[in-house]
Amino acid sequence: MRHNRCPTLWPTSCTAPRGGSTASRPSATTSWSWWCPFSSSSDGGCASSTGPCRSCSSSGSAARVDSGRRCGTRTLGREEPELDPERSGQLVALDVTLKGQPCTRLPSSKALGASVQVVLIISGNLSFLNWLTIVPSLACFDDATLGALFPSGPGRLKDQVLKIQEEETRGASAPRTRAGSVARGTVNLALGILVAWLSIPVVLNLLSPRQVMNSSFNPLRIVNTYGAFGSITRERTEVILQGTASANASAPDSAWEDYEFKCKPGDPRRRPCLISPYHHRLDWLMWFAAFQTYEHNEWIIHLAGKLLANDAQALSLLARNPFEGRDPPRWVRGEHYRYKFSRPGGRHAAEGKWWIRRRLGPYFPPLSRQDLRGYFTSRQWPYPEPE
Repeated sequence: MRHNRCPTLWPTSCTAPRGGSTASRPSATTSWSWWCPFSSSSDGGCASSTGPCRSCSSSGSAARVDSGRRCGTRTLGREEPELDPERSGQLVALDVTLKGQPCTRLPSSKALGASVQVVLIISGNLSFLNWLTIVPSLACFDDATLGALFPSGPGRLKDQVLKIQEEETRGASAPRTRAGSVARGTVNLALGILVAWLSIPVVLNLLSPRQVMNSSFNPLRIVNTYGAFGSITRERTEVILQGTASANASAPDSAWEDYEFKCKPGDPRRRPCLISPYHHRLDWLMWFAAFQTYEHNEWIIHLAGKLLANDAQALSLLARNPFEGRDPPRWVRGEHYRYKFSRPGGRHAAEGKWWIRRRLGPYFPPLSRQDLRGYFTSRQWPYPEPE
């Protein structure tokens, strides 16, 4: 199946002999169908047993109609008669985008969903979900829209696809009978009613202040909820990892130095980064860890052990190692901070600070390699050795 588009509604109340180049004009009582069962005639015109109720003529390689519309579809930027729907197996009804708009009935809706996602990509860093959302919407762009992206000319991609579709069209079978079309329409209507009925609890969940994400509301699992977050916190808390070379971690004069990550907030004077569409997974996990305790995120203790050994692979995920070129730290700890943006023109902004942070307390206590030996052994983790 080479057509990825939803055919336009065409009138179906009159007939034309297959192999002819003309069809009678529509009457005032013309009915409309979701089918576009056209095939190529021997002289380049349009022929159909159920339509198109338009006068077609052959001009060069493109068949045209009196009203100015094309008899067929445009394939990769060139005119091509529509393939027979029964042969190609194209089901048109209920062909909608993720936003609920038909693919080709509303041309502007093709790009609307993608445009919304692009705005989210530009304004945020968790953009890999938005890129994944854009991918399915590409199926709603027809060949005429995407044709400009491909090379043209004899022997090029457009020409090759056109020849393939011309060969397939010449071997197209007869269109589906009226009884078959009615049966198909009945099934489509029943399916649409079923999906609409099953979508009621999903829509109510969407409007609820306590959304349930990634869940199903019926045993058929036809309509479900998907998403990363049901709600977003109003405050941003961060875990700041620090190390010291002091022999006594509790000494008041111990100098604790911060590890800087590649993107997440740390140094208040560092400008917030924009890394879309790249995704710093460790920075992302550190953000989630700040919502809970280290008991719920044992991996952060594993990371602390790696930092105590100056592990090269772990440090490659960070932006700054305060102990680079020196012996590894004797102690590593986690501190819990609340972050908020500084006000433009305010005192903190005048000092060059993008962030204002306030310490909430310890996230995990100072740890040494010796302290972690039993912890690593009980979990069958390799014990970190200094490099």
